[in-house]
Amino acid sequence: MDPTLKLCAFFLVLVGLVNGSFAENDFGQCESVVKRWTRTSLDEETTKEDKHMLRDLLFFLHVPRTGGRTYFHCFLKKLYPSYLECPRSYDKLRFDPSKPKCRLLVTHDDYSMTSKLPRERTSVVTILRDPVDRVFSTYEFSIEVAARFLVHPNLTSATKMALRLSSKTKGVSTLDIWPWKYLVPWMREDLFARRDARYSRGQNINESNDSYDMEDFAMPLQEYINDPVAVDVVHNGATFQVAGLTNNSYTAEAHEVRHCVQKYKTLGKYVLQVAKKRLDDMLYVGLTEEHRESATKFANVVGTQVISQLNAPKSSLETTDNTERSSFSNSDPDSIEHQNSTLNREGSEVTSSEGGEATESNMTVGELMDAYELCIANLRKAQSRRRIYSLKRISPVNFTKEARLQVPEEVLHEIRSLNDLDLQLYEYARVIFNKQHKTSLLINEDSWDNFSTAYGLWRVVTLAISFVFFFFIFLLIVNARRRTWKVKK
Repeated sequence: MDPTLKLCAFFLVLVGLVNGSFAENDFGQCESVVKRWTRTSLDEETTKEDKHMLRDLLFFLHVPRTGGRTYFHCFLKKLYPSYLECPRSYDKLRFDPSKPKCRLLVTHDDYSMTSKLPRERTSVVTILRDPVDRVFSTYEFSIEVAARFLVHPNLTSATKMALRLSSKTKGVSTLDIWPWKYLVPWMREDLFARRDARYSRGQNINESNDSYDMEDFAMPLQEYINDPVAVDVVHNGATFQVAGLTNNSYTAEAHEVRHCVQKYKTLGKYVLQVAKKRLDDMLYVGLTEEHRESATKFANVVGTQVISQLNAPKSSLETTDNTERSSFSNSDPDSIEHQNSTLNREGSEVTSSEGGEATESNMTVGELMDAYELCIANLRKAQSRRRIYSLKRISPVNFTKEARLQVPEEVLHEIRSLNDLDLQLYEYARVIFNKQHKTSLLINEDSWDNFSTAYGLWRVVTLAISFVFFFFIFLLIVNARRRTWKVKK
């Protein structure tokens, strides 16, 4: 062999060995980092005496696109007076956790938020959704909100308007909230680029019947799920959020751990272990797909305890200083929707009937469920109006359940592969949900058995009393007749 070729071959082998060594060392370092974080996280978990008992502070860990907004507006805002809500912290911590004067915290922040809270006095609740449906919904909502900016002639104008409205808005905008603060600007830039490209080509547009693959109008779903932004923010988002490892985490090593798990999938089992443990310790875990059962369970598990706390005599709730939070009363990010909502009030505002203040504190669970059903109906109507208004700017794109059925199986398989941790966590959540549901059914059956037994005893006692009563009346009648007979005689 030519000496030059031999030298090249030698160097190639050497480079391969060096790269292999670096890769091995990198995996070893990642494994060490992830294992250390796992041990620390599990050691920090405090075993509560009764995880089914509501603590002083309720932390609703809102996983995006799981229906958490309906729980906030239609349950929690009807249970808790506004002065008991913590200042909204969807974008950042807006109150001093060392001096908590609030009883309800709702946020897209991940579980690492609990490191800022009094853990022994905090109950956590959350809702999970089928990972494939959650990816679909995240993709749709990213485009829906971004499309509202298309009222502007160009991206520069839209960006300037967003910044001006941001400086004037007292509340929290969707563009300030994780993960939308990353996803919406990304989609906004993409939509403007595609619109400009359409205008430059005139009517030369590729026809497609698949709303998830109309590249002339919006980023195709397959391109979306493979982009580095989606890989970092969307995929396995529920697991990373419950584990406290999003790119919005309060944990210093969160970013390194997350990137290691994203790079080496075999390390995901450690993150999953922590996430499962945290679900186990939560007061309530709901499922988006089991809507009715989840809502009923939430009302019975959480609603009854909140009502009981509010009705407690001389409750510490009454001593809460509400002046500290008065400036945040309109900080609901979902009602603002995004920073250019002022461009279309009818299409983007939440009607007053959707949220509202807490109902009377002595309401029953049945009344809470009735209020929830009315509220969610109004909320869905408003959401539908907003979606129609937004998507008409990128017509013929139309996201529906029927349209999802046209997405190729290979794309669905790719979504499942990219969200393998979320799939496993969701199945674990189903197990927890079914156990809790069975427990609830057993309690109800025991209650019915007790009721039936008590009802049976009550009937026996009632019959006995009735028998004694009628026997006494019979004796009175007999004695009266005897006396009458003696007088006549």
